[in-house]
Amino acid sequence: MSESLTKEETRILLDKYAEDAIRPLKNHRGFLAWMGFLIAVLGVAGYAYYLQLTTGLGATAMRDYISWGLYIANFVFFIAVGLVGMLISAVLGLLKMQWAKPISRVSEIIALGFVMIAGLVIVSDMGRPDRLLHLFMYGRVQSPIVWDVTVVMTYTFISMLLYILPLIPDLAFIKKKMKDMPTWQYQLYNVLSLGWIGTPEQYKLLHKSIRMLSIIIVPVALAIHTVTSWLFAATLRSGWDTTVFGPYFVSGAFVSGAAGVIIVMYVLRKNYKLKDYFTDYHFDMMGKLLVFVSLLYAYFNLNEFLVPAYKMRSGEAVHLHSLFQGAYAGLFWSVQIIGMGLPILFMIFKKGRKPNNLTFIAAIVLIGAFLKRYIIVIPTLMHPYLPIQNVPDNFHKYFPTWIEMAVTAGAFSLALIIITILLKVFPVIPMWELAEEKGISEEFEKYD
Repeated sequence: MSESLTKEETRILLDKYAEDAIRPLKNHRGFLAWMGFLIAVLGVAGYAYYLQLTTGLGATAMRDYISWGLYIANFVFFIAVGLVGMLISAVLGLLKMQWAKPISRVSEIIALGFVMIAGLVIVSDMGRPDRLLHLFMYGRVQSPIVWDVTVVMTYTFISMLLYILPLIPDLAFIKKKMKDMPTWQYQLYNVLSLGWIGTPEQYKLLHKSIRMLSIIIVPVALAIHTVTSWLFAATLRSGWDTTVFGPYFVSGAFVSGAAGVIIVMYVLRKNYKLKDYFTDYHFDMMGKLLVFVSLLYAYFNLNEFLVPAYKMRSGEAVHLHSLFQGAYAGLFWSVQIIGMGLPILFMIFKKGRKPNNLTFIAAIVLIGAFLKRYIIVIPTLMHPYLPIQNVPDNFHKYFPTWIEMAVTAGAFSLALIIITILLKVFPVIPMWELAEEKGISEEFEKYD
């Protein structure tokens, strides 16, 4: 037993862990309304996709020139948010940042929710989704799309393992404590706990497995968004023809993911009374992390525009003009100033890293990150090397139709459904890791 805790204090602490872990798993006010809302949005999205599937991609605003529209921007955004699992669980875990322990499981849940839907977002962009199987049957190793699918599937699998493995001791713990859980949930816990009894050998194997997965997922995560960037950078289009896209996309992913974690932390803290686990200190540290990755992202943003603006080749000049003072200037400067510049400025000060303020800032950052992906995709396609001529007027511009917006809302809804279900079915508090940090692992296993 820990020298700093008496037997009674240890019992009280374990009782608190159990109570706080079980509370979110039981019926909670607003849960059914929230799920009903998400399912309704998903239903509208299903109808919109049905119309798109039966009438063809002509139902969208995408045409011969703007062949990549909102859907591809969605894909890049979903992949970006999915990288947060690697950032929090792997990188901070390997660096032994103890403050990140209560947050690691939240980050893995968000990563799973978004990366699992990323593949479906790509399917929504296909006019013939029935031919998706051809990618696996006839895909060529020279194709960046094959690379993308491979790393997405690999990252999803490793993220799932990195989420499930640390759950094993906690599932065995709650299985003993939560006597009124439904039969299906008990059976699920029984299967996933893999006969855990908490022996030193099991703990040693668990630590070794988590560390190995944490190491493996880092290059896979870097590859997943680097390969996604290559889908753009491997072309000669103005705005995409750059070698900086790999680290640029990865740094932007860290910004999106960190902002997403902050928002979910705040929801859990407020709705499930988990203030003792998601403390002001954790928000302060996440704010500092968001400032750091935002500054890194700002550096690559500067590189993205400064270098072509200095050379000002004819194609780049047209593209940059549309961003700086043309049709997309309002959106571009809003994203740069409101979505990145001002948040960094506010978060530098401690008051900006308080839970309420930081959550509001994180929401602005996340919206800005999504709009940034839109800016990366659309303006470049609007400026091909050959002029757009002898085509209908609607080929000259792009704005998403209601069908694209509905399908996009459905993708977000499905990701949130996955996140919500995981939060309601499995404990979000890493109890055994907190007990281990307190030096009461042995008492944790004997607790009943």
